[in-house]
Amino acid sequence: MTNKNHEGISTSKRQALHKMFGIGAGLVTADLLLPNASPAAGLGLPQMPGATVDPSAKGVYNVRAMGATGDGKTVDTPAINKTIEAAARAGGGTVLFPAGTYLCFSIHLKSNVALYLDRGATILAGETGQGGNYDAAEPNPEAGHYEDYGHRHWHNALLWGVGLENISILGPGLIWGKGLTRGPGQENPGVGDKSISLKNCHNVTIRDVSVLQGGHFCILATGVDNFTIENVILDTNRDGIDIDCCHNVRVSNMTVNSPWDDGICLKSSYALGYPRSTENLTLTNCFVTGGYELGTVLDGTFKHFPAGQRPFPTGRIKFGTESNGGFQNITISNSVFDNCRGLALETVDGALLEDVSISNITMRGISDLPIFMRLGSRMRGPAGRPIGQLRRVSISNIVASNTNGRYCSILSGIPGHEIEDVRLSDIIILSQGGGTPADAAIKPPEKANGYPEPTMFGPMPAYGFYIRHVKGLQMNNIEVRTMKEDTRPAFILDDVERADFINIKMQRAPAGRAFRLENVQDFSIYLSRPIADTHLENVKEKNI
Repeated sequence: MTNKNHEGISTSKRQALHKMFGIGAGLVTADLLLPNASPAAGLGLPQMPGATVDPSAKGVYNVRAMGATGDGKTVDTPAINKTIEAAARAGGGTVLFPAGTYLCFSIHLKSNVALYLDRGATILAGETGQGGNYDAAEPNPEAGHYEDYGHRHWHNALLWGVGLENISILGPGLIWGKGLTRGPGQENPGVGDKSISLKNCHNVTIRDVSVLQGGHFCILATGVDNFTIENVILDTNRDGIDIDCCHNVRVSNMTVNSPWDDGICLKSSYALGYPRSTENLTLTNCFVTGGYELGTVLDGTFKHFPAGQRPFPTGRIKFGTESNGGFQNITISNSVFDNCRGLALETVDGALLEDVSISNITMRGISDLPIFMRLGSRMRGPAGRPIGQLRRVSISNIVASNTNGRYCSILSGIPGHEIEDVRLSDIIILSQGGGTPADAAIKPPEKANGYPEPTMFGPMPAYGFYIRHVKGLQMNNIEVRTMKEDTRPAFILDDVERADFINIKMQRAPAGRAFRLENVQDFSIYLSRPIADTHLENVKEKNI
């Protein structure tokens, strides 16, 4: 009897597919994806989940009919761009990629046109100079070079669109960025560094596709409004998706494996030539990780890196680093972090980060710390802007286990610029622990204008939370524990005003303290073990 995996694909077929694409067990083709496509109405697509496009339907343009071969050897870009142009000239339609491998360079998206990658269809990014080149990176003097090169150019990509409306990339097929660079391409004309690149577009949908080895970005969306990303798998060698300066965004049911960079990253850069916020965004039911070899989340084998090869995998969901325009009215829920860094909220370039709700998150194997909130003054942007603000944030129902014992969750503003009005509730954190009395004596540097990163302060003097330059904090139903004995305090508060702790549970080593307070005003703790109810109006330095 033929052996089969959990998706019903025979082992021999899986091996044959791996051999065909040439990167071993870390690759999947569209045949292996779950049949859960849900195409949108009005695009010439069927409405039954898992169905494919009827090539004879009105408004469907088959790339094969325009000369694309799908043989994986012939450069099919001219035929594909011709097909997209034909659909656009007709007022819109669906461009169909039947099963096959389409070797491509820059594909030009058009308004009112959907791309549909059918089962077994792969768009394969070609190697620069071997039969073609990617479009040149367009000039962008307005950006002012305040962000990395990859953020401020869009044409040098496998699929790109600028100033478009009503566009979609759909279907259970695969985008394989094999020929894309994962680093800056400015010194190499003709190089592509993004799989999907969008600027100043609206009414955009990306659904059901998968991206393997996506270059610097699998998806870079800058100034994209009314944007929906659903049921997408990104298994890549740098960023998964960057949502930059976008309004009204819906992200759901996404899986991202990004060991070398961020998984789902919200940004508000200066790449458009002016500050623009990312706002009105919901993100739910997502899985982010950095702990698996390239391609092995996509093919379902989930192979961990050999010991020591990726000691600090990235993955994660992050706000920042680019933060010129701000982040407002955002909710994140029902998501999983696995073998990656923790949640990061950063504003360091003069922007507001406010009105954020985060709930129902599980974390396991966190390589640094579970929660990082940073208000800083890097100020990478036009001169003269004031330092930003980080305020009105609620984080609840978080479970984090096996987090790095050298660090703890950090909420840190800078002197004179406090993080304000934060609510943390119903949180359980299990750290590896192991902190010593020497660790407890550490005084973390301010690094007000430093690059924001959870490890920026080095090893931390607390094992639970380090809270500095914060005004208006409530922590309710919090439990922090360690796997090894730890003599550091569970909580350290430094320059904190109006802090209420209710129903706090912590373990305390015989030589340790539960709280260390420095320059704290209006501190209260109630219903907490092993501490008696306490209210302190003004504390210069005190251990509890």
